[in-house]
Amino acid sequence: MAKKLKNIFKIIIFFSVGILIFWWVSKDQDFNALKKALSQANYTWIFVALVLGIFSHISRAARWNLLIKPMGYNPKLINSFFSVMIMYLSNMAIPRSGEVVRCGVMSKTEDIPFTKLLGTVFIERVIDFAMLFIFLAIVLFSQLDEILKLITNNPDIKDKLNNLTSSTTSLIFIALFFILIFALIYIFRNKIIQTKLFQKIKGIIFQFSDGIKSILKMEKKFEFIAHSIFIWLMYFLMIYVVFWSFDFTENLSLITGLTVFVMSAFGMVAPSPGGMGTWHFMVIETLYVYGVDKSDAYAFAIASHESMTIMMIVVGVASVILLPIFNKNKK
Repeated sequence: MAKKLKNIFKIIIFFSVGILIFWWVSKDQDFNALKKALSQANYTWIFVALVLGIFSHISRAARWNLLIKPMGYNPKLINSFFSVMIMYLSNMAIPRSGEVVRCGVMSKTEDIPFTKLLGTVFIERVIDFAMLFIFLAIVLFSQLDEILKLITNNPDIKDKLNNLTSSTTSLIFIALFFILIFALIYIFRNKIIQTKLFQKIKGIIFQFSDGIKSILKMEKKFEFIAHSIFIWLMYFLMIYVVFWSFDFTENLSLITGLTVFVMSAFGMVAPSPGGMGTWHFMVIETLYVYGVDKSDAYAFAIASHESMTIMMIVVGVASVILLPIFNKNKK
């Protein structure tokens, strides 16, 4: 009961943060202009964006299977897809909870050790961060002036970057703390090794490392790379094709779309359910730098984000319902 209350409290807190940020982004917007822009939008391209989103999630499920198979398991693609969509649904309630949830779902449906699955997810995250920073490097080299303008126009972003680069003292204290911990572990290592807790942790680490090592044993490495590129290409196109839904964004360049995509990706990293508010803020401010009026940019952000959110909720809930139907032999 206490655990359930704790989870409910977490959901309330994260949703409150998301709603607060979204309210702050929306409070000065002209809702008549929003209504007009949405009524004139070409929803065909928004539908195309949703289809591209589904393709990216199927590809993510297939890529996950490529990491799992070297460990001696052969999960069904449909179960991997359901697990991925339930992950996104969970992230909308509690940010960053989805990775654990999808491993739990896959563990139950395919009888794969949970910790091994976590190892594969760790590999996925490393690859995804690498892909994001490749896109970021392209944007920085080609659009540095616009990025600097975005930072200059938003003192909050500038202050956070300054705090990040000027926290040397804090980093030194953190480093010293970890050095002290490692020194104590080394001094008392013989006693620690004999404890049951250590043996349990050791087993977990070995299983986790099995998941990480799966990428070394993978036979279809080219296919894994192709899926990784395809996933992020779909993510980018999901935003770019929505440009063609509005007359105020339809003539923006491909590199502008890439810049908006990269900045929006950083908005998703913030601890807000599904990027609520933070995603909108990054998209609006980036489009504004490229000459799009803020009320128009707000309409674009609403159409793009909310349509994708609705799709993820619908497919996520459908996955929860269909998962036991497709796995009748499992409890």
